Amino acid sequence: MGFDAEFFKLALSFFVMAIYGIALILILMYSLAQLNLLINYLRSKKKEDNAPRFDLNNPDEVPYVTIQLPVYNELYVMERLLDNIALIDYPKDKLEIQVLDDSTDESVVSTAEKIKEIQKLGIDISHIRREDRTGFKAGALKEGLVDAKGEFVAIFDADFLPNKDWLKQTIPFFKDEKIGVVQTRWGHINRDYSLLTKIQAFALDAHFTLEQVGRNSKGHFINFNGTAGIWRKTCIIDAGNWEGDTLTEDLDLSYRAQLKNWKFKYLEDVETPAELPVVISAARSQQFRWNKGGAENFRKMVKRVILSKNISFKTKVHGILHLLNSTMFLNVLIVGILSIPMLYIKNTYGHLEIYFTVSSFFIISTIIFFICFWFPFKRVQGGGFMKFIEYIQMFFTFFSVAMGFSVHNSVAVMEGHLGKRSEFVRTPKFNIKTLKDSWKNNKYIKKKISANTIIEAILMVYFLFGMYSAYPLNDFGLFPFHLMLFLGFAFVFFNSIRSKV
Repeated sequence: MGFDAEFFKLALSFFVMAIYGIALILILMYSLAQLNLLINYLRSKKKEDNAPRFDLNNPDEVPYVTIQLPVYNELYVMERLLDNIALIDYPKDKLEIQVLDDSTDESVVSTAEKIKEIQKLGIDISHIRREDRTGFKAGALKEGLVDAKGEFVAIFDADFLPNKDWLKQTIPFFKDEKIGVVQTRWGHINRDYSLLTKIQAFALDAHFTLEQVGRNSKGHFINFNGTAGIWRKTCIIDAGNWEGDTLTEDLDLSYRAQLKNWKFKYLEDVETPAELPVVISAARSQQFRWNKGGAENFRKMVKRVILSKNISFKTKVHGILHLLNSTMFLNVLIVGILSIPMLYIKNTYGHLEIYFTVSSFFIISTIIFFICFWFPFKRVQGGGFMKFIEYIQMFFTFFSVAMGFSVHNSVAVMEGHLGKRSEFVRTPKFNIKTLKDSWKNNKYIKKKISANTIIEAILMVYFLFGMYSAYPLNDFGLFPFHLMLFLGFAFVFFNSIRSKV
């Protein structure tokens, strides 16, 4: 029997259609989960928060607090961080500050000098150094916890600048002894620095309003975000302490704590300002860590979530989707790459056209995301017609650039799911707030062009071909999608090259 080329082409077409359809269905499921979180979010606004609170005017109710500052080679922001933390308004006899400094550069000396200055103000601040970075950030936090005097442990990364009344806004909620964590919303001191910072702020605002409130208001699992939050020390110990076997130690400990029935309190109205990465290589390293860590935690936690007898079925579903958040980038990449073969399949096999109704799932998902993201945008940026027009531009810009990041983030996700270990790569900080500030001479920026950047250039050309294909086939249904993909990959590629020169 000879080789039947037509049968092979048809079989391959069905295979491509199946993979394409599965990815679209998974994206639709994720969008429906987001819609459910939006409903939860809107309903939560009608509820009054009657949670018990410590009376900090009563000295007997003021608990001892430890502030931990895990840092590593933060030359540009250490002085700003320490000056800011020294202003925290809290009784000095009930507060200690641990600078958990794993640095290997000249910042060690300047940090030590700054700490001595602050000690002269009567503030209990210590400079804690380790001989090696075992466990990276998780290892530093765990080591600091051994000597921590506080009942509660607040954690701030080097680029965060909490307001001086931050502890007074958060600590009172620990009067409820079941509360293990209080998490606050991130703010952005350099939101308007560039298109890149605007896109990051747009995405983070959605997470810190829609997702965190949507989950927390219904008792579903949320995550401590690694910074700008406080842990009850006994909760950390009870949950098994910090572990460094994933790149997102915060998500890991959060799930272990909630599986042990600890409750988390999310405070949307308490904003903690921070600096966003201003160069794409820094955003890449941050995205890689978050997305790979998410996949690693899915491997580590999904079985525990499914088998847990302490949580409801709906909480399990939201927990699984939460742990799979980063995997959506892989689905988007699959849909993008297969969309061009699908265009040709559709116009080659007319009798299969009915199967292409599955493509409408992507349109439905996009509409759902469009609705969901509007509410966080309005919450932070304000409403009105002109803001809505601004939102439309921002949404499709964000959507395009997110797809442009899909290769980089998909590599991270696959490494996480496959169990490939990698080093904790910190996100370089810049101390940039205004357009006058420059990142060009930052010593922490890596100049090497990654293989992912080459792939992104190839995909940029690939989706340009996808747009061209619409003309000979006279089928423009996917043209807007391919245009967004082209612009997204072009943005990521050219900014990556720009950051290396």
